[in-house]
Amino acid sequence: MQFGARFLERQQGGRGVLLGGVPGVSPGKVVILGGGIVGTEAAKIAVGLGAKVQIVDINLERLAYLETLFGSRVELLYSSSSAIEAAVADCDLVVGAVLVPGRRSPVLVPKSLVEQMRSGSVIIDVAVDQGGCVETLRPTSHTNPTYVELGVVHYGVPNMPGAVPWTATQALNNSTLPYVVQLANYGSKALEMNPALAKGLNVKDHVLVHPAVREVFPDLSK
Repeated sequence: MQFGARFLERQQGGRGVLLGGVPGVSPGKVVILGGGIVGTEAAKIAVGLGAKVQIVDINLERLAYLETLFGSRVELLYSSSSAIEAAVADCDLVVGAVLVPGRRSPVLVPKSLVEQMRSGSVIIDVAVDQGGCVETLRPTSHTNPTYVELGVVHYGVPNMPGAVPWTATQALNNSTLPYVVQLANYGSKALEMNPALAKGLNVKDHVLVHPAVREVFPDLSK
């Protein structure tokens, strides 16, 4: 959301929209595709900025949970091609937060829909390194983070946390250190002790064992 707000600025090629608006002027509209962890956190920031927010997800249970979290502050939509088209066509910022572990994300925003977006709108896809969910978006870099296609600003940096390395490193260390300590103390037995850690096992006895990885690399699974 921090990047989206920046690239909506006129000098960055955007529409010149302030996400939170001001008294007498409507706030910007944010559409978040995917209500998982990334989508939820993006929505929290967008709501905090004062934007009008819509979250689209295919999981009704997740949408019900998000309703308890946001109440009426966020509009929750069940994912369908018509719902996505209606939401994206008139928004200021699209955040792609669709991640299928080990697989490419489904394309939810085709080129024909990008063509309907207003000039200067912004698209950010967090899962661009796995293909992303926007047909016109391709990986970029921190040096050249955006490009304009069909009048829309596209941001496709695969390693977004790299822009804030101090914060990102602290967060990563806090999340991974307990697992590292378990592996250091117990070796492979840590996988038996901690089911969450076992889910990260990709290779065992020279064989690919993770289902999603095996599907992507079937020739290496034999």
